[in-house]
Amino acid sequence: MRTPHPLRLSLLDRAVIAEGETPAETLRDVVANAKQAEELGFHRYWVAEHHSVPGIAGSAPTVLAAAVAAATSRIRVGTGGVMLPNHRPLVVAEQFGVLESLFEGRIDMGLGRTLGFVPAVRAALGHDLDEADQFDELLTELLGYFTGEQNAHPGVHARPGEGLRPDPFVLAVGSGGEYAARHGVGLVIAPSKGRKATRAKIDAYRRDFRPSAWRSEPYVVVAQSIAVAETREAAEDLLLPEFWSTALSRTKGEFRPLRPAAEIRAIEKTSRESKHLEQALAGAMYGTADQVAPRLADLVEATGADELLIGTSSYDRKALFDSHRRLAELAGLPRP
Repeated sequence: MRTPHPLRLSLLDRAVIAEGETPAETLRDVVANAKQAEELGFHRYWVAEHHSVPGIAGSAPTVLAAAVAAATSRIRVGTGGVMLPNHRPLVVAEQFGVLESLFEGRIDMGLGRTLGFVPAVRAALGHDLDEADQFDELLTELLGYFTGEQNAHPGVHARPGEGLRPDPFVLAVGSGGEYAARHGVGLVIAPSKGRKATRAKIDAYRRDFRPSAWRSEPYVVVAQSIAVAETREAAEDLLLPEFWSTALSRTKGEFRPLRPAAEIRAIEKTSRESKHLEQALAGAMYGTADQVAPRLADLVEATGADELLIGTSSYDRKALFDSHRRLAELAGLPRP
């Protein structure tokens, strides 16, 4: 049974580097953007985990989350997510135990199943693809360190950690919804194979949800790329930099720093690059406020989302903040 509440909007910041920018500048921008998001009334601000990616500075999400939480006072802060198979559950529990101890009641623990994308990175992390299949056991152990029920390593305790309650979420990839339902935690899902398939996964999660020490009822966060600007072309310009870097990662194997939209439009693209770019834009939501508003309402209706997580990076940080402002106004977010 869903408890009605106003739709919440949150932001995911992947700490993507803009061309000509240093990682230090990018990370400082993440913190500044989080402060602005708090002022605009967004509910959460999440950071992500990537390793050995030339265009991304976000390699240590719990460290970055600490910096964000220290610079803000009300907005919830967390990870979208920590890739659990890359780490030992005890270490993850201790990290979030420290965060929750310092910023009580504001910490989210978003957890994913993905390992390093290439063999060299997986080797450097000391893990292999098979460990993604152990996610359920890893999650059981991790949550047990907070509830005091972990029995994988008798006599071992997370300190700080035990008795604390950072809010856990599972990022749905494949059977992610099954894990979230079984453990009674929140679900984060992105519409990837059409809204009908996405809704089926969400309905299965809600149906199979088991109330837990973490949540008494299911909670669904739908991730979506959204950009709002004065014109549709200006909104598309916000999305092009990250979508182009993603297209290059799919075709050339390397996610590069973000370039200006005007440069990307002028590039002579291969058919594969154009296809990836077109597919990304087709799956995004962008335009003026009047154009985005009905699509936003339709997304919420189609998915039954409790919350939307907007993951958008751009070369033009000033325009990106303006997009967040327009989106907050469109959604009627309450200002703190």
